[in-house]
Amino acid sequence: MPIQDKPRGLKAQRDAAQEVATSALAFIAADGERLVRFLAETGLSPATLREAAAKRDFGAGVLAFLISDEAMLVAFAAEKGLDPRHVVGALEILVPPVDPDATVRRPM
Repeated sequence: MPIQDKPRGLKAQRDAAQEVATSALAFIAADGERLVRFLAETGLSPATLREAAAKRDFGAGVLAFLISDEAMLVAFAAEKGLDPRHVVGALEILVPPVDPDATVRRPM
């Protein structure tokens, strides 16, 4: 379900946002340069990527990486038929509440 379908309820919104994050990871992985940059910036390796992907805040990290590069964000949004603002909205849904151990933190 694309995020622009405005799912009702927190779980439905989170599921839709997670779908966007999963699509974003596939988009990143489909291009060798993007994937190398993602791994370098996150400190992950191909061997640790699967373990990291199982963590609750991983999707938020993927979207934060994507959004940090406007050209990449626009390319992803165009490929998926999304408004870039919906990708940013997905990040806002997935960013965990303040947690000192979280990889991605909600801005204050």
